[in-house]
Amino acid sequence: MGIQVIDLSQEIYQGMPVFPPHQKTMIFPNMSHEESIQKLGFAFATNNLIINEHGPTHSDAVYEYDPQGATIDEMPLEYFYGPAVCLDLSHISPDAYITRRDLELALSKGYLHLDKGDIVLLYTGHYNRAYGTDEWLTRYTGLDYEAAEWLARQGVVNIGIDAPSIDNPLDTSFAGHLICRQYKLTNTENLCNLDLIAQKRFLYFGLPLKIRKGTGSPIRAVAVFIE
Repeated sequence: MGIQVIDLSQEIYQGMPVFPPHQKTMIFPNMSHEESIQKLGFAFATNNLIINEHGPTHSDAVYEYDPQGATIDEMPLEYFYGPAVCLDLSHISPDAYITRRDLELALSKGYLHLDKGDIVLLYTGHYNRAYGTDEWLTRYTGLDYEAAEWLARQGVVNIGIDAPSIDNPLDTSFAGHLICRQYKLTNTENLCNLDLIAQKRFLYFGLPLKIRKGTGSPIRAVAVFIE
């Protein structure tokens, strides 16, 4: 039996693009090898990291969009790992919305299905097309209200996307997050490499840090294929 693991996580680095209202990522030395030798007699090197919970590849706690919702340390781990499917929606214009019909067509083309408890990832092509450009944070597709609610009614527990948000930036109602609030779901943003797993089923892992009262958490997301 062979196991293939595909990394779905963006690199974390100083200067990485971060959603405008959030703290920019900062990484700076805490102690160099030379300093450690002087202080401890052995060569250790460590850095300090200042980062927003929603800066890099991350999952949201329900609390982020619901003051009465669970914080990231209170949410069941089953929301962050388990059976998953990735739908190819890369043909949709960044100026348009992902509809229920788009989701149903992607499922039918791949002879795929959604089960209660599934995690669904949406491959829009935005990371491949726009990461590192001015459009990364400003122009990408997202779920409309009906599509997001349809996913929730299928019983999915986590909706992921290769863009800064599951919502189109023009959507001032934040339809995807609104559905996540109503159905107590998480969503995972800033994924990458979804082109490598599009129209496939796999085992997904994207475990959050156990941040006390956290509104979300950076994750190391991977797709696992067992052959």
